[in-house]
Amino acid sequence: MTRVSIFDTPGLEQLQRDLRIDPHCVRKLRTSMFKHFKSDEFALAEFPISEQLALHPLTLDSRHDSQVDGASKLLFRTATGMLIESVILRITTGRTTLCVSSQVGCAAACEFCATGKMGIARDLTAEEICDQVLQAGQLLAKEGRTLRNIVFMGMGEPFHNEEQLYAALDILTAPQTFHFSPTKILVSTVGVPEAMLRCVRRFPQVNLALSLHSVSQETREQLIPLAKRFPLDQLQSTLRQANSLQRKPVMIEYLMLAGVNDSVVAAQELVDWLAGLNVHVNLIPYNSIEDAPHLTGTDRPGRDAFASLLKQAGVPTTIRYSLGADIAAACGQLVRKENRAQALAQSS
Repeated sequence: MTRVSIFDTPGLEQLQRDLRIDPHCVRKLRTSMFKHFKSDEFALAEFPISEQLALHPLTLDSRHDSQVDGASKLLFRTATGMLIESVILRITTGRTTLCVSSQVGCAAACEFCATGKMGIARDLTAEEICDQVLQAGQLLAKEGRTLRNIVFMGMGEPFHNEEQLYAALDILTAPQTFHFSPTKILVSTVGVPEAMLRCVRRFPQVNLALSLHSVSQETREQLIPLAKRFPLDQLQSTLRQANSLQRKPVMIEYLMLAGVNDSVVAAQELVDWLAGLNVHVNLIPYNSIEDAPHLTGTDRPGRDAFASLLKQAGVPTTIRYSLGADIAAACGQLVRKENRAQALAQSS
């Protein structure tokens, strides 16, 4: 028997019509799972044909809770045995954010990223993306917390999995399912210009973030190999177009790396490059990874000084604080070795 995925709205409605199920039962099931994040058992208790539903394409493999702050790293296993990560961030202000993955691994191969060192195994389906949200939401509901924000900043370059990204955004924002406000969702990219514009045209209220990290073309290419294909002047033009389409700031992610991009000169170059753009800069502490021992994070005084230079020039700037340092917060650190072994086993 082929079971219908809980995330497949047309399929579920067809099942309801074929078996003449009371539409109220379907609505109640969706509300319980997607809006209130009730347990599977609670949501299915009054559904007449629960055996014909497929709830979770992912299995929660392990959970790692920080002993320092409010971060939890969730490791999910796909049906083919690969691991992916999601990270729950319990912000002290009360907001709860989930960082989701869009791929198993990543082809962008950024120098500072453990996932990039992994390479790409495969894209995640929209259902696998959304199941990260569902299962994390269920965990948080048990704590009496509500999931407020979703950020596509986990494993993978979202715009390398564009079709499934958009399908996931449709599910996450649809009234029949999660009904998240698109303003509470952020998609982060290392810079794929045409896809960035397609995204803001289709989802103008979804927030966009660009991992910039340097406005020196040479330095950026060293950090992000994809920069060779999409140079800085093209990204700058893309941001202008995105601003005209969205009329809201684009988040600029800037990883602070000691001796690489944190000088006074680098700050002034960043100010000049951003001139006339509607942006908000996030300065991010660097989580060291074993595959890039030559990179170290800028210390706190250095980050503060860099931020002051930007603010004095009128650039909206926030210094972000790293959560989960004691649970391998750098994305991909916990899964890289096992996924590589799994891929080798499957190919042999």
